[in-house]
Amino acid sequence: MDGMLGQKIGMTQIYAEDGTVVPVTVVKAGPCLVVQRKTKEKDGYEAVQLGLVEDRAPKLARLGKPLAGHFAKAGVPALRRTMEFALASGEDPNPGDEVKATIFNENDYVDVVGASKGKGFQGVVKRHGFAGGRATHGSMFHRAPGSIGSSAFPSRVFPGMRAGGRMGGERVTAKNLKVVKIDPEQNLIYLRGAVPGPRRGYIAIKRAKRG
Repeated sequence: MDGMLGQKIGMTQIYAEDGTVVPVTVVKAGPCLVVQRKTKEKDGYEAVQLGLVEDRAPKLARLGKPLAGHFAKAGVPALRRTMEFALASGEDPNPGDEVKATIFNENDYVDVVGASKGKGFQGVVKRHGFAGGRATHGSMFHRAPGSIGSSAFPSRVFPGMRAGGRMGGERVTAKNLKVVKIDPEQNLIYLRGAVPGPRRGYIAIKRAKRG
């Protein structure tokens, strides 16, 4: 299977066998349940839809009747997060099957997809790294963007001009993260380095395509 869903727990550090300190992100990977099987004959491609099992299941009334019927057809409880993952040739999971962190092995490389932390509306200094103006000698130009276009010609602002605006909350992929340790009893995966998103944020762990 190409990957699975999980939740970011936080960062810590562990010691390798040679005594070096390794910064890791602890991820609660699953368990996930197979909700739907996509086939090439019926849907045009091979994939599987997984749902993340959490400690507190969502209420069916909040999901709505279409999703409630979707889960009932698969014979699985209500799930808050679902996502499709590609399948390798020869794999044929059925709805209701459980997927755990043991699909990965130590020293594997994975790509982690998540939503970055939202920062709200930010100016050009924080959002784009502008240097700003001088801070002394009567200057009144500190964190402003400066000129954004000519007045006479072309008398407009070009598309793509860097300016203040909403920052963060975007889809980010951290590539080629090494699986340092796996705890199958608690469904925990220790990934070297940082992964996008806040604590308790939902992420997708996929096998690295290049690495």
